[in-house]
Amino acid sequence: MEEFGRIIVSETAMKSENPQDVIHSNISVINLMREEGVDDEFIHEDALTSYYLDYYYSQYTEGNFSQFVYNSGWNKELNELIEEGLALIGAEKHLELFLEQSKKVKLISNIKLGKFLKAKLEGVNPVRDSLNNDIFFELEENLAQLNANFLKNHPDFEVLSVDEMFADLEEFVGHEIKRA
Repeated sequence: MEEFGRIIVSETAMKSENPQDVIHSNISVINLMREEGVDDEFIHEDALTSYYLDYYYSQYTEGNFSQFVYNSGWNKELNELIEEGLALIGAEKHLELFLEQSKKVKLISNIKLGKFLKAKLEGVNPVRDSLNNDIFFELEENLAQLNANFLKNHPDFEVLSVDEMFADLEEFVGHEIKRA
């Protein structure tokens, strides 16, 4: 199997004024590909970059940096993808903050971090509190907009109707895809 060499989103998402709609359309395609048994190595690398940047963004906006650390299990590979992705989309201030926050995690002992990742996030939690940082919400860079623009301006980006999206994905996976 070769890589699916395109980043596809729906016409509806592209027409929307909300940048999250383009990002979520890309995420839906990735999730569908995964459900159909396509390994990440065959999904467009930059589509995945956008996917993981949105994961970081969502975790931070829903529960601050500590929630990202907790829910991701502080995964080295994921962290590298996010770091590279923030640089790639031109989110300099967000990259600076991510690196600063990452240093905080590195200063926590492995034992303490392990306990944090196994414990509950809620309640009294000094590690959680030490990781939280509201500067994210004060940054003037709009991470969602930068992410959406990254997709829209990508040379492999295509806007398709939902039927065309399914036809292309069915051709790629080699079988009919059941629609919800």
